[in-house]
Amino acid sequence: QVQLVESGGGLVQAGGSLRLSCAASRRTFSYYAMAWFRQAPGKEREFVAAISWSGGSTDYADSVKGRFTISRDNAKNTVYLQMNSLKPEDTATYYCAVRPSPMISPRGADYSYWGQGTQVTVSS
Repeated sequence: QVQLVESGGGLVQAGGSLRLSCAASRRTFSYYAMAWFRQAPGKEREFVAAISWSGGSTDYADSVKGRFTISRDNAKNTVYLQMNSLKPEDTATYYCAVRPSPMISPRGADYSYWGQGTQVTVSS
């Protein structure tokens, strides 16, 4: 079992930045791929970014490429999402997820453990 706790969400103006963190409880965290997803009210959950167990492979949704950066610190069992140049359409609840595999995937169904979510609101 893996427990995930997200933090770092909040209210920010368009063009601003936020850094989300997700701390995992399990010691074998370093062997698992991690990802961020988001869900806006009335919309489907969507993939944002993913990172392999080593951090050597990453993937991003087209909508966030060049603005968001995913990273991880396996010594701290933590994955991060640095979000720059935020837009109102980035407003959503952001969830981190763990895939019990070292390989990344953009499919939510491939992730077995999910955090409770952290709210990001971008005002125009």
